[in-house]
Amino acid sequence: MRTLVAVLAAALLAGCGADVASSAATAATLKKQELEQGEQTMKMMQQKVDGAMQQVQERAARDAQQ
Repeated sequence: MRTLVAVLAAALLAGCGADVASSAATAATLKKQELEQGEQTMKMMQQKVDGAMQQVQERAARDAQQ
């Protein structure tokens, strides 16, 4: 009987460890996706800033010619 209780306790504790590991893996995956989305947003914003700066330079060059 004691052996059965010990085996059941060990099985339950092992199951808890699997849940924790699974939760950690899920959280890591979500953080990775969040980071990738942030990087994509940063690239898009940098492209917009670069485009705006180019327009300013082109306007300045046109105004200097006139």
